[in-house]
Amino acid sequence: MELEESKIKELISKSIKMLDFSYVPYSHFHVGAALLARNGQIYTGCNIENAAYGPTNCAERTAVFKAVSEGTKDFTAIAVVGGPDGKIKDFCPPCGVCRQVLAEFCTKDFLVILAKSAEEFKVFTLGDLLPESFSL
Repeated sequence: MELEESKIKELISKSIKMLDFSYVPYSHFHVGAALLARNGQIYTGCNIENAAYGPTNCAERTAVFKAVSEGTKDFTAIAVVGGPDGKIKDFCPPCGVCRQVLAEFCTKDFLVILAKSAEEFKVFTLGDLLPESFSL
């Protein structure tokens, strides 16, 4: 699957904006995500922590759950950014739980864009990041 560079940069920009909405009073590690549906709509998400830790939700899952709750289940790409105190210092790959949630709704050629900025990014497929996922 391919994606135009302008669309990649748009997703990165939207994911960076989501860092401002993260609720992270415990880790102080902000994460933002922007999920592209096949219909062209973009769903954003941020991480939301909880004192009990278990109820904490990652940015990627926030975006996926938002989309699915609105009836969208067909996706082509996601951009993910993150860093301590909202400052992006390195690439921020999805955790294992998020990779599995993506595998529930996305094909192995779904694109995962990890970015430090709109100019510095890496693109993987979901199959690269989770080669032996659980699936139907």
